[in-house]
Amino acid sequence: MCGIWALFGSDDCLSVQCLSAMKIAHRGPDAFRFENVNGYTNCCFGFHRLAVVDQLFGMQPIRVKKYPYLWLCYNGEIYNHTKLQQHFGFEYQTRVDGEIILHLYDKGGIEQTVSMLDGVFAFILLDTASKKVFLGRDTYGVRPLFRAMTEDGFLAVCSEAKGLVTLKHSTAPFLKVEPFLPGHYEVLDLKPNGKVASVETVKYHHCRGEPLHALYDSVGKLFPGFELETVKSNLRILFNNAVKKRLMTDRRIGCLLSGGLDSSLVAATLLKQLKEAQVQYALQTFAIGMEDSPDLLAARKVANHIGSEHHEVLFNSEEGIQALDEVIFSLETYDITTVRASVGMYLISKYIRKNTDSVVIFSGEGSDELTQGYIYFHKAPSPEEAEEESERLLKELYLFDVLRADRTTAAHGLELRVPFLDHRFSSYYLSLPPDMRVPKNGIEKHLLRETFEDSNLIPKEILWRPKEAFSDGITSVKNSWFKILQEFVEHQVDDAMMANAAQKFPFNTPKTKEGYYYRQIFERHYPGRADWLSHYWMPKWINATDPSARTLTHYKSAAKA
Repeated sequence: MCGIWALFGSDDCLSVQCLSAMKIAHRGPDAFRFENVNGYTNCCFGFHRLAVVDQLFGMQPIRVKKYPYLWLCYNGEIYNHTKLQQHFGFEYQTRVDGEIILHLYDKGGIEQTVSMLDGVFAFILLDTASKKVFLGRDTYGVRPLFRAMTEDGFLAVCSEAKGLVTLKHSTAPFLKVEPFLPGHYEVLDLKPNGKVASVETVKYHHCRGEPLHALYDSVGKLFPGFELETVKSNLRILFNNAVKKRLMTDRRIGCLLSGGLDSSLVAATLLKQLKEAQVQYALQTFAIGMEDSPDLLAARKVANHIGSEHHEVLFNSEEGIQALDEVIFSLETYDITTVRASVGMYLISKYIRKNTDSVVIFSGEGSDELTQGYIYFHKAPSPEEAEEESERLLKELYLFDVLRADRTTAAHGLELRVPFLDHRFSSYYLSLPPDMRVPKNGIEKHLLRETFEDSNLIPKEILWRPKEAFSDGITSVKNSWFKILQEFVEHQVDDAMMANAAQKFPFNTPKTKEGYYYRQIFERHYPGRADWLSHYWMPKWINATDPSARTLTHYKSAAKA
């Protein structure tokens, strides 16, 4: 996890513009560098480093003797870099996983390069020989990337939008900053004056398609057919592999553990893999909640079962409410469910950074979207429509859960790893017949639970524990985080403000006082940038006015039982 930043064709003083890059210093607390591009006085790279692999030669932009004309700034982890190096016989100059991007690009061009990368990444690649700039981002947008470009060819790129919003340019007093779409790469021409022109933007991978790098994977061929036992066996193989490949780091690994199905499976599998790799330290697991929280109790059970070094972080409603401003600043969004769920994750990341030496943190993100884990999937009219909704959620992860997971951890200099979004695991899961993936017997993620039924990885009551709304899991059912927030905003936003909401916020007009309160904070930090969020996250197939699972009838009846 790092922070990347680059400018091409700046007409303002670079030493002044570089101050913007310091807005993302939290992403790389270990070192930073600014570097001008030879021959282009108005082009420069900025890099903030979190040293996770190759402490000695890991600074960026990466440049190697063999390709003096290539400059690479990237944020991510390429898990198959050693496999590809061995397969193609590339001669490495560093131990940095990203060096593979230079070799692949030289060998086969940009399309083949991005398709071959098994991992998470956002990159800026400059080729001064062919006068090209390339931007690329992983399939699900696990690593963030934003760009701003003016009509006269000034291009600015950064890991977070906050590193671009204060940039100056003569022809654009207000720079339009946009997220770079996941699963895409862009090709731009570099002109002699340092300005650029976009040539094409290409979608190189769909989440359902088996990735090209599967050809060079240690898993090899899976068992054919959709017999239940065959599918379960394939899923276990792929999930194990997804966790194993993510052990690639020189820093200590930890794991977020809410006591729900997803984080419990990740923590248990991770601990098993660390033992097999003969790692010398204990796995630290981390849970957060208020007193009497169901998540804390469930996480404790799992930690006892797997034998991790478990940390419990308690917070109260005042701490949660006080964190809202810095959370919204870190997130760069005002989406209601994202903000609610981010507070706990932000506070636990703060604890990890301050009190432990764990830096690479595993988590269960992506499973709900992939395995149809949200409670509203019980209302899906058909397996085919559920499949369509699952793919829509995966496509939009970069606006919601993946955004939350990255920003709340990166704000404290931690790197998050999410095995459920592994390319091979997710593409295989999505290739299964739609009726295999829907909730069964009133239980969501039935196939995933069944897959690990006989493994004894986690306690049975956790394996079959129903999904909690995050706002309920971290607090008691009697007084949920959802309810605490409603009571707080009631005193912050009055009815007159709500009556005027459509005039004040014509785009994505907030419908609730909570939404209004978050939007106010967002506009204070990022005025005029509301279009970063295309729409609010909302459950489907029901008449919901609030994204919380607590408001769903299925959840209410389950809570009463």
